[in-house]
Amino acid sequence: MDSRYNPAAIEEKWQKTWVELGLDKTPSASNKPKFYALSMFPYPSGSLHMGHVRNYTISDVIARLKRMQGYRVIHPMGWDAFGLPAENAAIDRGVPPAKWTYQNIAQMRQQLQRLGLSIDWECELATCSPDYYKWTQWIFLQFLQAGLAYQKEAAVNWDPIDQTVLANEQVDNEGRSWRSGAIVERKLLRQWFFKITDYAEELLNDLEKLTGWPERVKLMQANWIGKSTGAYLEFPIIGIDEKIAVYTTRPDTVYGVSYLVLAPEHPLTKRVTTKEQQAVVEVFIKEVSNQSELERTSEDKPKRGIPTGGKAINPFTGEEVPIWIADYVLYEYGTGAVMGVPAHDVRDFKFAKNYNLPVDFVIASPDDVAGFDLTPASEIDESQLIQVDYKQAYTEPGILINSGAFTGMASADAKQAIIEHAEKQGFGKVRVQYRLRDWLISRQRYWGAPIPVIHCPNCGIVPVPDKDLPVQLPEEVEFTGRGGSPLTQLESWVNVPCPTCGTPAKRETDTMDTFIDSSWYFLRFPDAKNEQQVFDSSKVNDWMPVNQYVGGIEHAILHLLYSRFVTKVLRDRGLLNFDEPFQRLLTQGMVQGLTYTNPNKGGKDKWVPFNLVDPADPRDPKTGEALQLVYATMSKSKGNGVAPEDVISKYGVDTARMFILFKAPPEKDLEWDEADVEGQSRFLNRVWRLVTDYVATGVSRKKAQLSDLTKTEKELRRAIHTAIQAVTEDLEDEYQFNTAISELMKLSNALTDADGKNSPIYAEGIRTLVMLLAPFAPHIADELWHLLGESDSVHTQTWPSFDPVALVADEITLVIQVMGKTRGAIQVPAQADKAALEKYARESEIAQRYIEGKEIKKVIVVPGKLVNFVVS
Repeated sequence: MDSRYNPAAIEEKWQKTWVELGLDKTPSASNKPKFYALSMFPYPSGSLHMGHVRNYTISDVIARLKRMQGYRVIHPMGWDAFGLPAENAAIDRGVPPAKWTYQNIAQMRQQLQRLGLSIDWECELATCSPDYYKWTQWIFLQFLQAGLAYQKEAAVNWDPIDQTVLANEQVDNEGRSWRSGAIVERKLLRQWFFKITDYAEELLNDLEKLTGWPERVKLMQANWIGKSTGAYLEFPIIGIDEKIAVYTTRPDTVYGVSYLVLAPEHPLTKRVTTKEQQAVVEVFIKEVSNQSELERTSEDKPKRGIPTGGKAINPFTGEEVPIWIADYVLYEYGTGAVMGVPAHDVRDFKFAKNYNLPVDFVIASPDDVAGFDLTPASEIDESQLIQVDYKQAYTEPGILINSGAFTGMASADAKQAIIEHAEKQGFGKVRVQYRLRDWLISRQRYWGAPIPVIHCPNCGIVPVPDKDLPVQLPEEVEFTGRGGSPLTQLESWVNVPCPTCGTPAKRETDTMDTFIDSSWYFLRFPDAKNEQQVFDSSKVNDWMPVNQYVGGIEHAILHLLYSRFVTKVLRDRGLLNFDEPFQRLLTQGMVQGLTYTNPNKGGKDKWVPFNLVDPADPRDPKTGEALQLVYATMSKSKGNGVAPEDVISKYGVDTARMFILFKAPPEKDLEWDEADVEGQSRFLNRVWRLVTDYVATGVSRKKAQLSDLTKTEKELRRAIHTAIQAVTEDLEDEYQFNTAISELMKLSNALTDADGKNSPIYAEGIRTLVMLLAPFAPHIADELWHLLGESDSVHTQTWPSFDPVALVADEITLVIQVMGKTRGAIQVPAQADKAALEKYARESEIAQRYIEGKEIKKVIVVPGKLVNFVVS
């Protein structure tokens, strides 16, 4: 037998064996409990990085553990394969998006298989495959039938040179197109939306059901949904029979309104603008139309506005207030208008000070108004309120002043009273509002699932019949990066007869947001090859929800929210019988590498790739400035990545897995350090030698007689069962893989130091170590299991359970202290009470040596731990 540990040979051998044995296949039927382990599927970029390795190793450990614990497990893999990068590749390389994508999938599949992941590849799916997006289109039609899909005009990023719509990620921080360099314009286009707002309340309330999710992720989703209860108020416009509607959570401040602000693109903007202001307003609107939503709402940029010349009436006071437009108000949000209350809103205060608008305080702290007349007719000059700081807004609740009949009321009471007054007078009402907006799903691009509708001049929007799905992407397209989506220019594809009346009609040329593909893929895995329906509901209801979902925190909002939404809609369509798709969620940290950075530069320019730097004298190759070495998330742009294949070829897959799991808790960022990789390699080599040395001396098959164990055997058995208990708890509770591996190291050390290696207890320890190691380092574990004379795979064994009796110690170590200083330790019976412990300590040779000739003033006994003598 070769005594050397050869990872490459072992890993190749066992990966082939596992495939032959079908160990990773999803059971079709079983009376075992189910477990669905899933990692967020990757975009097929063609290259696996260490973030992928971490993500998929985590879910693989969980899947392997659950199989050994007696569960039937599904652990699938797929590809989030539609999207912009493939189109960019088509433009840059002249390669069709499908060819580029499928080449990348093949390459990454091979890389993942090299990791020895226990994935059922028979469940594999790719969102760009017609047999998948056929059902994405079918789901769209379900939304359409349910009244949850609709079209409306919405603003997009428009490149005036290339004459095409750009995604947000194609616009740089200066507002220029990534390809043409043109200043990007905002343009209104008719686009498709999903009514996620119809489910806002349920999406918010059901967060309480997600007890297995990190609290911060639930908070992020709650904030994104952004429920608030406030007032819907209408301000009549002077001169025209229209009203400006606003939504506010602070109706108690309505007497302090000194101006109204419309979004520049609001339909009322043109109508309220006076002739005198028309020219400047038009210039301002054009300027704002070139800004992205991010620029307009950025907190660190000054808010810009201009008066329209129009005026409205504050229905509470009867006073006229000017109507402005400003860049920070968006038509898509709320009512597209806001009331300006500068005395009680930080943003409004800055805006009012900048443009010399009135600042009227109508709320004061209770201390400020103590002793003042607060009857409805009273008027208080703010200058009398010496506590008020006129250099900033007062945003806290307080007591209303100068607020007519509501003067003297507390803010909370006034909110309710003011809303009731508005409802009685007919110019307002209570409203629950959400920050959440309907989901814009249209993309004016080629590489996505075509939206399956036809626009007929007679029938309007006509869904493509189910029998005609999928609406396939045509392949004979040309990619230039100009002139919009290639689909719009392909007349043979666009022009079709109406399915209802036969009139010449046109296909929808928008494709779907790739988030739709990923918002239901987990439902397809349990029935991935079904050609007749989206999935067999009985199979999906059996396997779902996903028991453990693993993925990055960057998906905490959109992907997870959309997946929850789609699940609820399909439930309401009678396809599913559960409310939430993911029972438990683990958001793993990033993998960081040592990175050279220039402290004198900002943005992307501060990172300097390793291959451009002399480690002996690290300097910026462009400027000659000294560089600093820091840990930063691995990425191509930083040049700090470590290729998984390099680590695997040097150390083997199992070592790479062990390092990834041991270096940091899964939810924390992981700092890559080759020395720590070496450490895990040394540990696996120690385990290899431990087992092979044992095998070389002859494998013991004797059954241990627990009643006849020696003291040494009892101690070793306690170490074995302590390890079983600790590793199991670490894997089942919070997935603390790092501490679980530490327990494996302790057991390895206990076996190394143990006497009596021919004992049946030692044999139990060796077998236990190999079984506990199996989910973490599956290849070496199976090889060692085989060397121990077993014919089956270790991964088919039952996960060991600990014996509580074995954990009970016969003896404990009692620390002897004198005046709080440790002087030594003795072994005493574990069951000894306080009096017995003091007696053992007094009679010990250690105590005799240190307290001889001294008076014992006090004895402190900590049961099970120590005895401390206080002497004089």
